[in-house]
Amino acid sequence: MLSNKAKIESLLFVSGSEGITLGQLAQLTNMMKPAVKEQLAALEAKYAADPDTSLCLLTAGETYRLATKKSLATVVKEYFESPAMTTLSKAALETLAIIAYKQPVTRVEIEEIRGVQSAGVIQKLLLYDLITEQGRLNIPGRPFKYGTTDHFLDFFGLISLSDLPAVDEEQVLQTEGNNSTDFMKLFNSSLEQTEGEKNGRKTTESNG
Repeated sequence: MLSNKAKIESLLFVSGSEGITLGQLAQLTNMMKPAVKEQLAALEAKYAADPDTSLCLLTAGETYRLATKKSLATVVKEYFESPAMTTLSKAALETLAIIAYKQPVTRVEIEEIRGVQSAGVIQKLLLYDLITEQGRLNIPGRPFKYGTTDHFLDFFGLISLSDLPAVDEEQVLQTEGNNSTDFMKLFNSSLEQTEGEKNGRKTTESNG
């Protein structure tokens, strides 16, 4: 049987970059808040004292989240900047397309569209600097809102978000059963158009 510390650690892990509040941890583990705080303090001390773990516990108000220790920043950066990581996965592109069109958008809203848990993908996109946190919603849990960055525009060769094809509000955003495929089709069409314009410019320059 899992210990209370293990239960809390698993909830911290699946909550991703948004973290989880003290109240949510207490509710999900059926523990009182003071007891949860004791377990969190024990986890924090465990991570800090163990040189063989990469994790640390970050706190913002009553929201807690797991992160990698600052001493590993160089290693993590090299991983995400390596040639093997330059191609985004289908899941990352789906999530990025949704954020591009729906921003600012929360993780829960993204997951409602994709139909799958997206915390890990969002974390990767944050590390790629393709998306950024744009504040929190003033509702229980204070979820982060996400939007694209200037690096997102540079990465895909876009001048501005207006280069993305316009969406049909009725058919895509407000239709029951909309999904990430709708956004992917629009997103891909804009990238193909951008690539075509680049090739056109290259041909013109060569002929000139």
